[in-house]
Amino acid sequence: MTACPAADGDVPDDAGVATVWAAGAVAVLLVVLLGALHLGSAVVARHRAESAADLAALAAAARAVEGEDRACAAARAVAVRVGADVLGCRLDGWDVLVEAAAPLPFGLSDTGTATGRARAGPAP
Repeated sequence: MTACPAADGDVPDDAGVATVWAAGAVAVLLVVLLGALHLGSAVVARHRAESAADLAALAAAARAVEGEDRACAAARAVAVRVGADVLGCRLDGWDVLVEAAAPLPFGLSDTGTATGRARAGPAP
């Protein structure tokens, strides 16, 4: 007849507990890493969208005298070269207003895009 371990004063065997804790720690670290990767990806995409909007607005402002169609075509060409899309482009007097979007390079599936806006034109 075997007695209960607690009745004999024996301590129960804890073999394998460190493995469970280590596996849990690795899972937590992986979740934190994925979150940091997603956040970093969003920051990179936002910077890309803002710089694409800036460059596209400057290119469009250089062509503003040719009309809105040609100015916005120049803006779209520049945005495509830097890996972004132009969502909106219009002339407001001699100023050009551009909105660009860039996809997240390492984002989780279907998380959207980052956008940036810029205005360019002659100095007052």
